[in-house]
This record gives sequence, C-alpha cells and structure tokens, in this order.
Amino acid sequence: MVEGAGFQLMLKQFNPGYSIPSRTHFGKLLEKKYQDNMNQVKDTLSALDSQIAITADIWTSVANEAYLGITCHYIGTEWQMESICLSTMPLEDRHTAQNIAMWLQETLEKFEINPEKVSAIVHDNGANIVAAAKLLEAQFGWASIRCTGHTLQLVLIPALSHPVIAKAVGAARCLVEHLKKSELASTKLKEKQQQMGTPAHTLIQDVSTRWNSTYHMISRLLEQRWPVTATLSDPHVTKSSKQYLDLKPEQWSLLGELSTALEPFDAATEYMSGEKYTTISSVPPLIKGLVKSVENMDFETVGAQVFQKTAKEQLEQRWSNATSFSETSQNTVIVSSSLDPRFKKLKFLSAEDSCASKVEDESS
Repeated sequence: MVEGAGFQLMLKQFNPGYSIPSRTHFGKLLEKKYQDNMNQVKDTLSALDSQIAITADIWTSVANEAYLGITCHYIGTEWQMESICLSTMPLEDRHTAQNIAMWLQETLEKFEINPEKVSAIVHDNGANIVAAAKLLEAQFGWASIRCTGHTLQLVLIPALSHPVIAKAVGAARCLVEHLKKSELASTKLKEKQQQMGTPAHTLIQDVSTRWNSTYHMISRLLEQRWPVTATLSDPHVTKSSKQYLDLKPEQWSLLGELSTALEPFDAATEYMSGEKYTTISSVPPLIKGLVKSVENMDFETVGAQVFQKTAKEQLEQRWSNATSFSETSQNTVIVSSSLDPRFKKLKFLSAEDSCASKVEDESS
C-alpha cells in the first residue's frame, strides 16, 4: 500500500515534507513484531506446570478459501482460564486425516510444545478431523472431544427438516426479509409498535446454517406478531399481491411451539460457548436435562410433535458415549463430571453405569 500512487499523493497533500518509509521497512517491523509475540507465547507455554488442551477448526472464508484454526487453552498462574490462537493457516493440500494430524503436530513443534503436554483436542464432527483426532489419540493419548455446539447443530438439523416445519420457517424468513427490505414497511412497523405498546425491537433475519439464529428470528417475530400483521394488512403499505406473506394461524401456532422447544437448546449453546469457565463437566447433565426437557413438553401441532420425537432420538444417539461409562474409552467427559463438585454424584448415569469405583479408578 505504501508504494501506491494514490496513497503517496494523499500523504504528500497532508505533509509535503514527509518521506514515506519503504515497503521493506514495514515488512521488517512486522516480522520483528511477529517474532517477539511468538517468543512471548513460547515463554508463557513453556513455563506452565499444567497440561494444555487445543481446539482445531477447519473453516471456509467468503472467498471459498479453507483455513485451519488452532487454539491452545490452559490455566494461568492466577488460576484463570487463558486461550491463545496459535495458527490460522491456509490449507492448500487435501484435508485428509493424515494431513490434519501433521499440520497440528507442525504447529505444536513451531511453538516448542511437547505433544505429551496436550491432554485433549476439541473438534467438530467432520469425518476427516475426527479421524485425525483418533490418530493423535493413538499416538499421544490425547482425548478426542467433539464440540458440543456443533453436535447440537447436527441434532437440530434433522429435527427442523420436517416439511411442515421447513415451510413455516421459510414463510417466516420471507416475511422478515420483506419487512427489512421495505423502508415504508419498516417505518410503518415502528408506528404500529408504538401504538400497540410493543417493544421497539427490529426483526431478526436468520442464517440458515445457524439454527440458533432461526430460533432468534422466530422468537422476535412472535414478539412482534400483531404489529407485523397490522403492517401487512395496511393497504397503503402492503400491496394486495404481498399480503400473502402473513403467516397462517396454524403456522403461528407451530412457530410458537418451536420457540418453546428451542429455548433450552439456545440456553445450552450459550452456556457451552463460555471461555472463562469449564464446560466439559457440564455436558452429561446438560444432555440429560435437554432430553428430559424435550420429553416433558406437550405440543399440539404435528410439526412440533415431530420435532420433539426427532430431537430426543438425536440427543440420545449422538451423546450415548458421553453419558454412559465405557470400558474401552478414556471416559474423559464423565471423569470431568466426577471431579466437578456440582455433579460428582453422577446422577446423570444409569444405575448400571454409576459405579463409583469405576470412575474413581479412571480419575485416579
């Protein structure tokens, strides 16, 4: 940028006597800053007495470029939880399990972290990264922990995929999109909110890949139902050809029950997203609580009943290993719960699993 004609002309106008340092000069400054920060991170991690955990996530940018993000987590000298992003590397080779495991080991080597110092790796449910975690578990004994937030996403995708649900959510999405795009409708909605004493909240447009954004869209739309309906029914604001956008009574009913059903999942996701407190020990009781919450819900609409059945099945299927004791795995999640004073009695385990001696053996 410093060599760009436009940039140089701008600085010349601001200060004609100023001589712009070269691109090489700034490059050296950045490299020195990078090395200083890396050395500081190395010193911090080498001084730790405790083990560390790492999270790994492969994601794609808006330019369709793949990256691997690697973050390490540890307990600081003042017993506070700390996190450091070690790398956000562009991925040009195939994302095979072997390559992912190699990239992780190369990053640890770069920061002079002994792989034996890593206790666990947290990752999503992608087949390749799961396979990479298994390779590292076999080689170094790392516990492989699947991201709870991503697993909840996988639970709710099929639960929300029933045609009746998809149609109602799609209708809500179109309605919100129309009101947000129309300046006249947005202005009228504010007037109706004031007239009806409804909170002056804006509508929320969801992102189809994030179920919790769909929950927030539905909840806000339900809150604003009557101002929205009044806006749509105003012929000076909404053309008759657009009045079909208002939802049918049965769709409003379904969205109301879906909002109730999704609320505990949203609370669980928010809690599990915390960075300054331990969350792994909460997974088994949280999942058991979600199952019980879903079971106890009494819905009238067919769509919500289907959601209830599918969500329960998915919860039990995807977390069967984390909420029951296994003779062949590390039982990391259950052992973590046994060491948490809130859950140490392991009431979330079934009778045949809740043998204190088993857990004591694992945690000793």
